[in-house]
Parts: sequence; C-alpha cells; structure tokens
Amino acid sequence: MPTQQERRDQAETALLTAAAELVVEQGVRSLTLARVGERAGYSRGIVTHHFGAKQALVERLARATQTGFVPGLEDVPPGLDRLLRLIDGYLGELGRIGVFNQAFLVLWAESATQPELAPIFRERDAAFRKDLSDDVQAGIADGTIDSGVTPGQVAVAVVGQLRGIALQRLLDPQSVDTKRLRRSVTGYWRRALSPVG
Repeated sequence: MPTQQERRDQAETALLTAAAELVVEQGVRSLTLARVGERAGYSRGIVTHHFGAKQALVERLARATQTGFVPGLEDVPPGLDRLLRLIDGYLGELGRIGVFNQAFLVLWAESATQPELAPIFRERDAAFRKDLSDDVQAGIADGTIDSGVTPGQVAVAVVGQLRGIALQRLLDPQSVDTKRLRRSVTGYWRRALSPVG
C-alpha cells in the first residue's frame, strides 16, 4: 500500500500532467483548477490543496517543464564537447517531444504576454545562456573554440536557434526533420566556433 507521501507525489504528478495537457491544447489562459482536477480525475479541492491558486500551479508547472530537457550532461565538463552534445541532445529530444516539453514551449511563448510567467522564463533563459556561455568560455580557454567569439552572443544565438526550431516542431511536426537537423545544426556550430588558422 502506498505511503501518504507516495500518494501525494502521485496526485501532484497527475495534476501537473493534466495541466500540461490543457496548456498544450488551449493555452495558459484557459487553465483553471477545476479543469485540471477534472482532467486528472481529482476534485478541484485536491488541486487547491496541492497548489492553492492558479498562479502557484502555473509556476510549479513552468518549473517542472524546465527540468532535464537534455539528460546525460551532468558529468560532462564545460567546453565545446558539452555545448555540441547539448545542441545535439536538444534537437534529438524534439524528435520525441512529450507533453511536458510541449507545455514548456507553449508557456515560454506565452511568457511574452503573460506577466506572471515572464520572470520564471527570464530566469530560466538567463541560466540556460549562462551555461552555454560557460561552455564557450571553457572552450576558448582550452583552445577548442576560437578566441574571437563572444560567449554571451553565442549563447543568445544558440538559445534563439534551438527555441525557434522547437516552436516550428511544435507547430508543424512534419516539416521539421530533427534527425537531419541534428547533424546540420551541430555541424554548423562546430565549424562556426572552431579556431581560425
């Protein structure tokens, strides 16, 4: 028999999954605690007990959708290899994009017009750019990346490209061949960042 904590965790997972599905289907504005509870098979009271209000649910969903998009990088030291693995892994994950990743992209796009989402996604994007910038700086330091590139600008370009491809994949999955893109985009960044000479 599951413990109380296991039941609580199971309920939260079901509620977050239901919220993600609703966001993907209709956007964050249509999200209500009652609809999340109904979709998950729980009462609105359970949703309120777990999250309190819609804003807390949206914040928790936003944070839950941002974790672990590209698995397996934790033990890879910063540098060109990690940067290229991240790009390749991100595009690979788009090929099997699940509901949480889809919800992340919808929430990310909606954060431009939703004041309650904007700080969460600004913070996440800043952390993502910093990680990428750290990879570029490490690559410059070890000689695998051209010393003439600007780490912050590379980070902005990489995030913009990956998120742009991801949104295209979300809108029109058949037009985005992630297998081919993995090779071409990763190859592009390898060539663009290689030391001159």
